[in-house]
Amino acid sequence: MNQKRHLFLYLFVLITVLSCKNDYDNSKGNDGSNNPSASGIINSIKTFGGTKNDSAQEVVSTSDGGYAVLGFTQSMNGDITDKQNESFDFWILKFNEENEVEWSKTFGGSADDKGSDIIQTTDGGYAILGSSFSNDEDVSGNHGQNDYWLAKLDASGNISWQKSFGYQGADYGISVIQTSNSGYLITGVLDVTASNGEGNTSKNSNKHAGGDYWAVKLDASGTIEWSKYYGGLFTDTPESIVETEDNEFIIVGGSDSMDTDISSNIGSYDFWVIKISATGAIVWEKSFGGDEIDEAWSITKSGDGNFIIAGDTRSNDVDVSNNLGAADLWLIKISTNGELLWEKSIGGTSFDVARDISPTQDGGFLVAGSSRSNDIDVSENKGQNDAWAVKIDSNGTIEWEKAVGGTNIDFAYGIVELNNKKVIVVGDTTSNDEDIIENKGFTDLLIINIK
Repeated sequence: MNQKRHLFLYLFVLITVLSCKNDYDNSKGNDGSNNPSASGIINSIKTFGGTKNDSAQEVVSTSDGGYAVLGFTQSMNGDITDKQNESFDFWILKFNEENEVEWSKTFGGSADDKGSDIIQTTDGGYAILGSSFSNDEDVSGNHGQNDYWLAKLDASGNISWQKSFGYQGADYGISVIQTSNSGYLITGVLDVTASNGEGNTSKNSNKHAGGDYWAVKLDASGTIEWSKYYGGLFTDTPESIVETEDNEFIIVGGSDSMDTDISSNIGSYDFWVIKISATGAIVWEKSFGGDEIDEAWSITKSGDGNFIIAGDTRSNDVDVSNNLGAADLWLIKISTNGELLWEKSIGGTSFDVARDISPTQDGGFLVAGSSRSNDIDVSENKGQNDAWAVKIDSNGTIEWEKAVGGTNIDFAYGIVELNNKKVIVVGDTTSNDEDIIENKGFTDLLIINIK
């Protein structure tokens, strides 16, 4: 009898150990680590802000395992404690790995200032870029109306230096990267009509008009090394930059021009992609899309020497092989020479768009945007626009997707994977129901944590 009991106990322990081992093995990520890639399960949904309008525009993972979020705020109460008026200011929040706020700061002047992009710099600090109407308090050197405003911060969020770039019109700073020589490249929109003649000449001696891609190369202290303009007679808006392995740059955005620097407009707005040299000369330029509106919003390296571009399309011809509905999230993969390697539409029968793409540690990608669909590739819709996060593999195949929101408008603008492989999605929300537990007033900054 005792032998049978001992045998039974032995078998029970053996099965338990093997089961635990299998659970442990299954918890490993694709790279063999003990932290699996996020599986699309919502860990937390939080809103931040005050009684006015607050929004997150971008998120960056930080070297300490946490993350930093940049956006803007109009509020001067609630979660905003260092603001004295209801003009818009840049707003940056630093979180640790446990999703806890370490510090929160606003930057700007007495007029409207809106943050657009943030990077962590090699010294552990940050560079933040956006647009500013101010010429006081944190902002100096404004040239008239809206300028690019770039600030270099230390690791604690204190301003080390700041610069304004612009002319008499409305010039909007959109993207910043730190370059391989420790300088910066910033891009945005030049208001050609009020630029004192800047942007009015090109390689063909034709005049530009409307808005141009405007790229400014800076050294490590923010001093201009060169300034260049790219575009045509209509509207050209750059949204994202990447530095290539040969120390050149690819800029992506949208254009409805068909002249000057644009040689092959396909129809209406296209993805307009340009590669420029280290000194700003155009190496090549390509348009991608169909005969409807197609706009590129973000580019990232694909890990194999090529690049993935995320945007949205309303087309169903030329480069776009499969339109699923009114507007689709559209991905293209291009070579370093601008060759289209593949393209893929993701979405449902309503409006679905992308705003950001970033790589993951398992060789895939994360895409953030919004969706109004609840069919085909989109599992549900809570009402109007939902913030939408999609995980794809290296071939653009969906691994998981998640829509988050309430019955009002909810939007995601930025997405990143942290060192621990959790995913942070940022944007804004006007909802106060369904997934959104609390709305603090008008639009709130939205942060979604996915495990």
